[in-house]
Amino acid sequence: MPSSDIRGRLRRGLPLYALILPGALYFLLFRYLPMGGIAIAFQNYDPFEGFLHSPWVGLEHFRRLFGDSDFWLLLRNTLFLSMLNLFVFFPAPILLALLLNEARIRLFRRAVQTVTYLPHFLSWVVVVGISVLLFSTQDGAINEWLVSHGKERIGLLTDPAYFRPLYVLLNVWKESGWSAIIFLAALASVDPTLYEAAVMDGANRWKSMLHVSLPALRGVIVVLFILRLGQTMETGFEQVLLMQNTMNLDVSDVFDTYVYRNGILIGEYSYTTAVGLFKSAIGLVLIVAANTWAKRKGEEGVY
Repeated sequence: MPSSDIRGRLRRGLPLYALILPGALYFLLFRYLPMGGIAIAFQNYDPFEGFLHSPWVGLEHFRRLFGDSDFWLLLRNTLFLSMLNLFVFFPAPILLALLLNEARIRLFRRAVQTVTYLPHFLSWVVVVGISVLLFSTQDGAINEWLVSHGKERIGLLTDPAYFRPLYVLLNVWKESGWSAIIFLAALASVDPTLYEAAVMDGANRWKSMLHVSLPALRGVIVVLFILRLGQTMETGFEQVLLMQNTMNLDVSDVFDTYVYRNGILIGEYSYTTAVGLFKSAIGLVLIVAANTWAKRKGEEGVY
């Protein structure tokens, strides 16, 4: 191709390249360049010695991780919370989007969208603070109501049995509305004649949703499901840390909080980098496996 043609194409595409540039720089500076720090997972990193002079220890940190008495507890808790997110939280935005799509009163639909979007913009500090005001054993609103009706107080924030249900409940409340946006966008692109054809064939609202709306979301659901699998070892550090206490530690201690204690508080940078690398490797394997499965089933996948 002549150089003049290449210059012409570059000139025409310059506005698009300018739009891409901030995102590309973000990923380069904050995602790709920091990956060089993975090397300290194989070192006894000393901040005063630096990368070049810290001694190499091979797989010693990984052997320590897998031999740690807390490893299986951390793995169990992390996977349990991730499965709750996958099978309880993940379907919630889909259901919300389907229901909003069926709403015929525009003002009602916009009001519900606004109310369900708003919690996303609240910090987890605020959300957990609200939950403390509601669920605290001593002066929480719910326990005060129970006492006023002659019932016993419930340790909603301290009893380990309530930690997981409360964890997923707060997740659903905070993020379902925001996560539903992408599903609503997909539903907005559905050809209205498909609904008309379904009505002509005798389908009611439920069957139209089941046989027209839901299949229209299938590609989006598959892609987001694959990406969600890649976050299996991520449970939301801030939320878990704020909800964690000595009473529920057996069910709330996950790899993220373990890394915080050992990496930030104690300063074991190499060891906690090894833990992070282990988490990333699990996520990568799950994404590749799920994407391969989706391709075999005729879906597009993520790559």
